[in-house]
Amino acid sequence: MTYSSEIAVAPSYQGDDRLIFGIVLAVVTFWLFAQTTLNVSPSMKAELRINDSISDISISITALFSGVFIVVAGGLADRFGRVRMTYAGLALSVAGSLMIAISPCETAICLVTGRILQGVSAACIMPATLALMKAYYNGEARQRALSYWSIGSWGGSGLCALFGGLVDSTMGWRSIFWMSIAIAGLSWVLIRGTPESKAEATGAHPFDWVGVGAFLVAMVAFNTVVGQGAALGWLSRAVLVLAAVFAVAAVVFLRAERLGRHPFVDFRLFDNATYLGATLSNLLLNGTAGSLLIVLTLVQQVLGLSSLQSGLMTAGYLVAILSTIRIGERLHQRWGGPRRPMLLGCATSGAGIVLTTFTFLPAAQYMVIAFAGFTLLGTGLGLYATPSTDAALAGAPDDRSGAASGIYKMASSLGTAFGVAISAAIFTALTTSDALSSMQFTTLTQPDRLRFAAAVALWFNVAMVLFASAAIAFGVPKCDRNAGHIPESA
Repeated sequence: MTYSSEIAVAPSYQGDDRLIFGIVLAVVTFWLFAQTTLNVSPSMKAELRINDSISDISISITALFSGVFIVVAGGLADRFGRVRMTYAGLALSVAGSLMIAISPCETAICLVTGRILQGVSAACIMPATLALMKAYYNGEARQRALSYWSIGSWGGSGLCALFGGLVDSTMGWRSIFWMSIAIAGLSWVLIRGTPESKAEATGAHPFDWVGVGAFLVAMVAFNTVVGQGAALGWLSRAVLVLAAVFAVAAVVFLRAERLGRHPFVDFRLFDNATYLGATLSNLLLNGTAGSLLIVLTLVQQVLGLSSLQSGLMTAGYLVAILSTIRIGERLHQRWGGPRRPMLLGCATSGAGIVLTTFTFLPAAQYMVIAFAGFTLLGTGLGLYATPSTDAALAGAPDDRSGAASGIYKMASSLGTAFGVAISAAIFTALTTSDALSSMQFTTLTQPDRLRFAAAVALWFNVAMVLFASAAIAFGVPKCDRNAGHIPESA
C-alpha cells in the first residue's frame, strides 16, 4: 500500500493524559520487564539450569527481534491502524511474559520463545505509540507527550536493573513477568476508546519479503558471531560461515532496499540530515546499555554483591533519567533546536561511563564512583531523549510517520542488542587465559582479569558515545526552526 495523507476516525480528537499514561505503560512492558534480565540472568540461569551461551542469547534476543521487526510493524501500523497495532503488541507481551513465567527447568524453549515474543511485542508498540503521539498532540503538547513517552522508554531502562533485583530478591524472578501481564492489561484499559489513526491507502503494492528476509538473516548471523565467537572460536568454520552469511545477506538487503519500489526500510528518509543524525546517534547511545551489563556482572562476580545490591547501584541512574527528561524538553524549546541538548546529553553520558572504567579501585571506592557514573549516564540520556525523538519525528512526513518512527526505534533496539552483545563478547574474550596470554597478562589473578576485561569493554562504550556526538555534530543543524520536512514524495 501507499499512503497519501494522515486520517483518523475522529479528526478533531486531541489526546489526553489518560492516553499518555496508557501509552507509557505499554512502552514500559518492554524495558521494565523484558530488560530486567540484565540483572537477574544469574538467578534465571541457576534455576532453569541453562548454560552461559543460552543465557547470553536470552539476554540479547529480545532487543534483536524488536529491532528486526520494528520497521515492518511501523509500516503495518500506518496501514491497519496505530491503536490496533498497539493492542497486538500488548497481546504479544502477555503471551511472551506468560511463557517465561512458566518456563520449565533444564530446557530453554519457553524462555527463548517468550523472549522473542517480547521483542516482537516491542516492535509493534514502539512505532505505533510514537505515531499516535504525533497524530493527537501538536507543538508543545507533543513535546510534553514525548517527554512522558521517553520516561516510559528511557526511564524503564533505568528502572529495570533496580526493579529486577528487588523482585528477584523478594518474590523470585518469575514474579517479574506475572507483573508484566498485569501492566499490559491496565495499559489496554487506558488506551481503549482512542480513535483509530492510520494513513489513507491509495494503492496496493507487494510486501518487501526479500528485504525483510535478508535483514533478518544478516542480523541473526551478526549477533550469533558476536555473541558466540569466543565460545566457538573466532576462526572456526561455524563463525567463518556465519560471517559469510552476514556479508551476503547484507549485500542482498542493501540492493533490495535501494532498487525496490516499496522497501521496508526507506533510505530516502535519511536524506533529511536531522533525521539521520538523530537516528544514528540514537543507535549508538542505546548501545551504552552494555555498560550496565558489564558493571552489574563485575560487581556480582568480583565484589560478591547480590542482584538487589547491584541493582541499587543504578538508583542514581533511574532518578537522574526521570528528573532530566523534562529538562531536556525545556532546553530544546529554549535553545530553539535539538542539537545543543543532544550534544550536552552525550557529553554527560560519556563522562559517566568514563567513571565506571576505574575498575581497579578498591571495592568501596568503586561502588561509590560507579554510582556517580551511572547517575551521570542517566542525566545525559534524560537530556538527550526528548530532543532526539522530536527531531526524528519532525523530519518525517505524516503519511510515513509510523515507518519513520519504526526506523528510529529500530535504531534503539538494535543499538541495545549489539551494544550488549559486543560488550559481553569483549568481556568474555578477555577473561579467558588464552586471550590474555598473548597480551602478557598471565600473572593476573582471576578477579584482576575480570576487572581488566570490564575496563576494556567499558571503554568500547565510551567510544560509542563519541561516535554518537559526531553524528549529531555533522548531521543535526545548529537551529532547526526553518528546517524543512522530508518531502511527501520522497
